[in-house]
Amino acid sequence: MTYVQTRTITDGVSRRIILARALGAASAAAALSVTNPATAAHAVTSPEGQGAKTMGSRILTRDGVEIYYKDWGPQDGPVVILSHGWPLSSDSWEAQAFHLASNGFRVVTHDRRGHGRSSQPWDGNDMDHYADDLAELIKQLDLNNIFLAGFSTGGGEIARYIGRHGTGRVAKAGLIAAVPPLMVKTESNPGGLPKEVFDGLQAASLADRSQLYKDIASGPFFGFNRAGAKPSQGMIDSFWLQGMTAGHKNTYDSIVAFSQTDFTEDLKKFDVPTLIIHGDDDQIVPIDAAGRASKKLIPHAVLKVYSGAPHGITDTHKDELNKDLLEFARS
Repeated sequence: MTYVQTRTITDGVSRRIILARALGAASAAAALSVTNPATAAHAVTSPEGQGAKTMGSRILTRDGVEIYYKDWGPQDGPVVILSHGWPLSSDSWEAQAFHLASNGFRVVTHDRRGHGRSSQPWDGNDMDHYADDLAELIKQLDLNNIFLAGFSTGGGEIARYIGRHGTGRVAKAGLIAAVPPLMVKTESNPGGLPKEVFDGLQAASLADRSQLYKDIASGPFFGFNRAGAKPSQGMIDSFWLQGMTAGHKNTYDSIVAFSQTDFTEDLKKFDVPTLIIHGDDDQIVPIDAAGRASKKLIPHAVLKVYSGAPHGITDTHKDELNKDLLEFARS
């Protein structure tokens, strides 16, 4: 609170007025901030009193985790759900969400448990919980005929969603620079990355996760470590900020979730039109073990390869990606 001395205000009366106004404002703010944790979705009325939802709302899952989501575009438009990557939040999809919503689609993006503005539970940081949280969101918002797309770890989330919950509410699917079918190298997956790579990520997260996020963003994620690249400090800062907003334990656990979960059987259940987009210079999720391998498991899928593109194509190739997503959503 700022105290302003004003000579023209008389003693006694002025201070009582200021105090009364301050108390009134505080009471009003407190009343607005009180929410019932058992309420599934939070909404406030617009200034015109039309009961419009805010752009940021929350649901409560069965195990008491609050999931933050954004709901952009016309409420009666065709539905698109976009699931984000590690260690980011729904903000990482804002270019695509804005573009799709501006073209008549209702776009829902959410912060995965432990990420962004959602709760940071100690347990449940695994693909089954991620998929079930997504199912709760879809059910509570009563969404149907969805174009369900996931980037990186989000691709694993939507794959596991389809594996566990089917495609009854899903009309189309998208795997964008996504982790399926399996990132870690095994006897049956010789093209994967050695487990030591992900062990190193966890070790770096414990040692200095802030620096880890800066190193990833300024290096391989956006391809800024390639000769001739022009790094964007804005992209680097945004990645770092989103990562640091997420929970320490949650992002630590999620490294195992996105790298060691096998989505092979989940992908075999994709019975809807599917779009796979991957950069062939993806240093985070190599295309051969991911996008191309997923195409083999989903023969009817359309695979689009972005030549020379890095992992973070939602930013580096946003115009091309926006166009492709909109075209597929309309098809």
